[in-house]
Amino acid sequence: MPTSQSRSRARERNNVLNRPEFMSLQQPARSPTADARSARRSSYKHQQYQHQSSENAQQDTVENNKERKEFPEEDCMQLNPSFRGIAMNSLLAIDICMSKRLGVCAHATSSWGSTRSMVKLIALTGHGIPWIFGIIVCLTRSNTLAGQEVLVNLLLALLLDVMTVAGIQKLVKRKGPWEMPPGFLDYLVMDVYSFPAAHASRAAMVSKFLLAHLVLAVPLRILLVLWAVLVGMSRVLLGRHHLSDVGCGFALGFLHYSLVEMVWLSSGTCQTLISIGTLNWNPLY
Repeated sequence: MPTSQSRSRARERNNVLNRPEFMSLQQPARSPTADARSARRSSYKHQQYQHQSSENAQQDTVENNKERKEFPEEDCMQLNPSFRGIAMNSLLAIDICMSKRLGVCAHATSSWGSTRSMVKLIALTGHGIPWIFGIIVCLTRSNTLAGQEVLVNLLLALLLDVMTVAGIQKLVKRKGPWEMPPGFLDYLVMDVYSFPAAHASRAAMVSKFLLAHLVLAVPLRILLVLWAVLVGMSRVLLGRHHLSDVGCGFALGFLHYSLVEMVWLSSGTCQTLISIGTLNWNPLY
C-alpha cells in the first residue's frame, strides 16, 4: 500500500496539467452570462468606489473651507511672500506688541490702573466736543475782528478734522489693541475705530494753529507741544490706539493745519458767517 500511494503521488507531480500555468485549463468553461454578471458587479463596485471617493473629497474640501473661515486672514501664512510683505507684517507685529505692552492703563486692574482717571482727563482735553463748544463760547464773547477771524478759522479746522478722521476710520475699520468699547462722547464725534487717532490729530492741529497765530512765551509754547504729545500718548496708555495710529494722527493734524492756512477765510467772510450763525445777516447792508 505505501508503495502504491507513493507512485500515485509521483504521477501527480509529474503530470504537466498540475502546474500553476496550466491550472486554468482544468477549470470548467464559464458561460457568457456569468462573465457579464461579473463584469457588471465589478463596474458597479468601481462606480461605488468612485462615488465614495468623490463624497470624501467634497467633505474634505468643505472641512478645509470651514477651517479657513474660522481663522482670520491675518493669522494665515502666505507661501513665498515678498520682501515688502514680510517687512510690513513684521512692522505690524511690532506695532501691535508694543501698543499692548504700553496699554498699562487699559483697565483698573492694569499695572498703572491707579492713574487711569488722570490719564483719561488728559485724553479728554484733546476731545473734539469741548474744543468746539469752547470756541463757540469764545466767539460769543469776542469783540475784536482779529480774534473772531482766528476763532472762526479754528472752528472750521476742527470741523474738518472731525469729518476727515471719521471718514478714514469708517473706511479702515481698524480696532484698538485692547478692543475697548467707545464712550458716549466718542460716538458724538464718530471716533469709533482706532486708525487714525482723532485725539492726536486734533491736538497736533490745535497746537500748531495756536503756535502760529498767538503770541506766547517760550514756556507756554513748550507746554503746548508737550500737551499735544501727552494727549496722543494717553490714548495708547488707555489701550484705545496703536502707536502707528497716533503717529498717523499727528501727521494728519499737520495736514489739516496746512489746508486751513491755504484756504484761510478773511475777516469779512468770517463776519458774514458769524452774522448767518446769529441770524443777524443783512445781505443789503
